[in-house]
Amino acid sequence: MSEMIREVRVTTFKRKGIHSHIRGLGLDKDGKPKPIGDGLVGQLEAREAAGIIVQMIKEGKMAGRGVLFVGPSGTGKTAIAIAIARELGEDTPFVAMDASEIYSSEIKKTEVLMQALRKAIGVRIREFRLVYEGYVKEIKYRVPKSPYTPYMMVPREATITLATKDDQMTLNVGQEIASQLREIGIRKGDVIYIDAQTGAVHLVGRAEVEGAKTYDVDVVKKIEIPKGPVKKEKEIVRTFTLYDLDLSLALRKASFFSLFGFVSEREIDPELRRQVDESVKKMIEEGKAELIPGVLFIDDVHMLDIESFSFLSRAMESEFAPIIIMATNRGITKIRGTDVESPHGIPLDLLDRLLIIPTRPYTADEIRQILRIRMLEEEIELKEEALEELVKIGTETSLRHAVQLLEPSRIIAERKGRKEVTKEDVREALRLFMDVKQSVAHVKKYEESFLR
Repeated sequence: MSEMIREVRVTTFKRKGIHSHIRGLGLDKDGKPKPIGDGLVGQLEAREAAGIIVQMIKEGKMAGRGVLFVGPSGTGKTAIAIAIARELGEDTPFVAMDASEIYSSEIKKTEVLMQALRKAIGVRIREFRLVYEGYVKEIKYRVPKSPYTPYMMVPREATITLATKDDQMTLNVGQEIASQLREIGIRKGDVIYIDAQTGAVHLVGRAEVEGAKTYDVDVVKKIEIPKGPVKKEKEIVRTFTLYDLDLSLALRKASFFSLFGFVSEREIDPELRRQVDESVKKMIEEGKAELIPGVLFIDDVHMLDIESFSFLSRAMESEFAPIIIMATNRGITKIRGTDVESPHGIPLDLLDRLLIIPTRPYTADEIRQILRIRMLEEEIELKEEALEELVKIGTETSLRHAVQLLEPSRIIAERKGRKEVTKEDVREALRLFMDVKQSVAHVKKYEESFLR
């Protein structure tokens, strides 16, 4: 740990993921969806159906079944899948992959899918650990330019002050911890703890403290300021995936691959996986561990071929199986690897095992609410006229394009010496960055100039 902690000079850095605001399905106690809740907007029928799926999972009634989201691009299919995982618990594994990722010259398609399935199954183990816990009173980064990619700003060090009701401590942490703080998006007022041995950072919630920004649509749960010392022993619930355990055993048994870091790119022996499964079963029977079926989300599932679909059908019936959620924006199309046409490009025998949930395009009002959440999450100030311009863009093009224009619009405003984004800034960003329809029109206009 001593190597992770150094004195630093600092600058600030911010980063938000496209779905970082989602915390659940936004349902009331009766399972009915709120118009806006837990970071989700609209898609009321799909969210209500997803809530029923969550209840079925908790009651152990999803064995041998999967879920399929069907709808146009940009209608929240991935967002709802993430929300299902959040509803199942904060440490529920969520693995997202695109169906095209399974095609590799290094490793078999079935091995890629098997690794994804194993990554989506967690094993929860309880133990006491030495941690630093408190609310973030101050956080600063030192972000030098990367020598490999100078246009990327990678935090090398950070200084963070943690406080409780009874104590306060300032820590100088190294690149590993600083990168986690940045990835999670830790800011003033967040309650976190840092494992003193491993350096793992965990966001617990947000405390209402002076100077901390809070919003009506805030998606991080509110908690009280912790008590006691910052540095203390705490009961930690650690969650590993079956893939983590597979890899750990493979590293111990294959020192050559361990030395050169090749194990994660090679196939894992089925016998080794069987040993891991037996070990996990033993820990569960002894009460030392708990199995957590997570979520494997496969986007663009129509890209899978007939062999992959057959493998997934069998995987749904296995003893250790996660919840398999798929998504597609295709209608009637050929099943890859065959000349047979089928709904969504999925074999009918697999479709019979799936609970199918449709999503629909967002209304203008729903786009407005989603943009409000994103502007608050990314801390961008928009004039009302600028917001309405983005709503118009989202309606005429796509929600994704409107959300993508938020950051360019902010940069354009900053270059003009303003913090608040105006309608003209949005229009300038729209002029500089094309949407899909404009891109197609551009290609057609200069079709003779493009290489074929």
